[in-house]
Amino acid sequence: MVGLLMERRVTLATAESLTGGMVGAVLTDVPGVSAVYRGGVVVYATDLKATLAGVPDDILAAVGPVHPDAAAALARGVRERLGADYGLATTGVAGPDPQAGIEAGTVYVAAAGPSSVQVRKLQLTGDRTAVREGSVQAVLELGAELLTEDLD
Repeated sequence: MVGLLMERRVTLATAESLTGGMVGAVLTDVPGVSAVYRGGVVVYATDLKATLAGVPDDILAAVGPVHPDAAAALARGVRERLGADYGLATTGVAGPDPQAGIEAGTVYVAAAGPSSVQVRKLQLTGDRTAVREGSVQAVLELGAELLTEDLD
């Protein structure tokens, strides 16, 4: 994904919940990423999804933080708040226990660009680490797909 960003000369920001900064860590492992990665926010607490990442309070009140609408709003919000061309977001339940009636392994990843937002629901298996790692891989793949579609 970083290669695509560099090639296209566009920027990226991230909003992470269950992944707790893992997406940003993977991105910043790539030499030269500072040319395209604006930064990220870890918004583990629900209220921070609104205050830091710009998720409208009415979305959080209506559907909660683990929902496709919340994921889309996270990606759009971080893109806007951090002044990036693209935004990536992760939200879900890493486990081991359900949260607010949502099964562990339920994850939504989202990618927002200048003209569209894509959200993908994942139902991941394995332990907490496997769910989080699968979420990172999935959001980076989704971001690369959106970037390719937007700019081809």
